[in-house]
Amino acid sequence: MSLFNRLVVTTLPLVPRFIVGRVASRYVAGETLEDAVAAIRRLNSEGAMATVDLLGEEITERRQATAALDGYLGLLDAIIDHQLDCNVSVKPTLLGLLIDEDFCLDNCRRLVEQAAAKGIFVRLDMEDRHCTDGTLRVYRALRPLRAHVGVVFQSYMRRTLADVGELPEDGANVRLCKGIYIEPRTAAWKGYDTVRLNFLAALEKLLRRGAYVGIATHDEYLICGAVALIDRLGIAPQRYEFQMLLGVEAELRKILIAGGHRLRVYVPFGRDWYQYSIRRLRENPAVAGHVLRALLRGQ
Repeated sequence: MSLFNRLVVTTLPLVPRFIVGRVASRYVAGETLEDAVAAIRRLNSEGAMATVDLLGEEITERRQATAALDGYLGLLDAIIDHQLDCNVSVKPTLLGLLIDEDFCLDNCRRLVEQAAAKGIFVRLDMEDRHCTDGTLRVYRALRPLRAHVGVVFQSYMRRTLADVGELPEDGANVRLCKGIYIEPRTAAWKGYDTVRLNFLAALEKLLRRGAYVGIATHDEYLICGAVALIDRLGIAPQRYEFQMLLGVEAELRKILIAGGHRLRVYVPFGRDWYQYSIRRLRENPAVAGHVLRALLRGQ
């Protein structure tokens, strides 16, 4: 990372929201459910599946979690009404994980039960290291609904290979990504190539254990490694999918679809777009640099 981009990343909270909003329009479908539906329709027309995320996290009041749950239940109805090829992703802290774990579990169970009744899959997103154990406990408690619920592992976390080893032998559905939260070295691998190495190791372990894997990366090196691993292990197309973020690597997305791979795009929407966008910029400091240059030019 260049010195300029490193400076940009550390000063992002000082960038005006309207400047961040310009970049957010690339990564976020919009603020409304209608915006999300329109984005998903476009993706479906291109042959891509979607997973939709109502933005928000780390809420501290029960009424906020209840309102978020209601929003997700409405989202399930929209998926059916518009016949979208789409599942949903949810952050447990939006449904109350930091308030009370049992309260969060109740909310997650209600969401997954309603989704299961409609034939829709729910992904429990993984957040920072303080939430990992709680999220996995909620996921395990939902095992009776295992065909309709999955979880996420992050390859930059040192614990990931051990967590993969603790998955149930049947029906596990995991999204594997690099990870984006800022974590200490004691908890996370820091080298770029080291994180890549752990990604491929975790992917192989997941596939060998029979898990369905959402291979979530825009890194062509990892995609190449994943395709080679799938070929070497003889993994059927129904056992995995690639996943990408809205607004990132549209060309590579189309290449994978044309190559016969299932591909799903993460579609976030909602009023709480700012914090999500700041994380995206921290993950992509070169993009953040362009934002600051635009600000300095007065654009």
